[in-house]
Amino acid sequence: MNYILFDDYARNNLLPLTFLRPVADIRVGILTIREKWEKYLGVATSTLTETYLSAKFPIVKGQHNILINGSVLPNAKLVKEIGELTPNQALVNEDVIIAMFVEAEDLDKIGDGDTGGIREVKTLTETQRIQFTWDIVSGNAQAIEDDFKLITKGRKSEPIPDGTKVAGDQVFIEKGAEISMAFINAKSGPVYIGKGAVVMEGAALRGPVALCEHSVVKMATIIYGATTIGPYSKVGGEIENSILFGYSNKPHGGFLGSSVIAEWCNLAAGTNTSNLNNNYKNVKAWCYTKERFVDTGLQFLGLIMGDHSKSGIDTMFNTGTVVGVSSNVYGAGYHRNYVSSFIWGSTAGYVGYDINRAIEVAELVYQRRAKVFDDTEQSILKEVYELTYHNSRK
Repeated sequence: MNYILFDDYARNNLLPLTFLRPVADIRVGILTIREKWEKYLGVATSTLTETYLSAKFPIVKGQHNILINGSVLPNAKLVKEIGELTPNQALVNEDVIIAMFVEAEDLDKIGDGDTGGIREVKTLTETQRIQFTWDIVSGNAQAIEDDFKLITKGRKSEPIPDGTKVAGDQVFIEKGAEISMAFINAKSGPVYIGKGAVVMEGAALRGPVALCEHSVVKMATIIYGATTIGPYSKVGGEIENSILFGYSNKPHGGFLGSSVIAEWCNLAAGTNTSNLNNNYKNVKAWCYTKERFVDTGLQFLGLIMGDHSKSGIDTMFNTGTVVGVSSNVYGAGYHRNYVSSFIWGSTAGYVGYDINRAIEVAELVYQRRAKVFDDTEQSILKEVYELTYHNSRK
């Protein structure tokens, strides 16, 4: 059986996080949504997404195809129901397609939005979806717990290093992790420390917390749950209920709360986020599909930052701030609650950021991690620039 993860209408609600990736490559919990499905299914998946992303995330077509909604988080019951589908059947939950069984000759019609002839089967399983950027924040605690069980089942953790203090028994340390005189409290949720991760002296982790492979937690860092530090990310200061997708840094002092930071971002020393309104009302945040601020239903929400964006020293982000792709914000005072893509500036004013300069910086950042910002990556970033150009001139 061939499995394809597809983007549905939730993709646009998840901007700016989905400008450079399919929905399935969002990280929530320890794993990305794709990695979760591949763990459950035991096979690799491909993607049906936007045309400009398809060179990096190509679709693989088979004779027998199961298309799975990339915004849906898997569980054992759901996987079982999907496995029982027959050709031209779709598993649905209210008006949402969870999965479809499509033969090769009908697959291109699905890509064009033609679902005629598909018979619906209502799921009996409760489903969890990531429909808005803030769902990543509100769903991260449960996702860490679910992934922790999935990853560690039947496996034995590496021993707790001498000098590290641990409370609770939900701690799993992968081979190659380095932990030095840290404090870990896993009574309130699991703590997962990935392969090659480094936890320096005096760091304090209170679960649920996930440190993905080769992430670094600097000395005296304080991390509250539910927090995920993605692969090759480096963090310091104080962090609470936040997710760094990977290859992003918040290496110095400052508070990051109830936030989602995409890849290749850098938060400079003293960057702080507000995640609670002074009047204690629900936080409103920018929605790309509605082109206005909407009620998130959350009392706590900090910063949503797209890929390749950065902050300067002592930058302050107000409650529910959204920053697009490849923007650089700096200077004293609170910034706008919405900063679009390819913007440079301070509270004194913003200007558009030239795409060629953005590519130059991205190439240098990739080189620091021994990676290449190749033609495919450049093409995607240029496409996002064209998509957002009218906003970057403001």
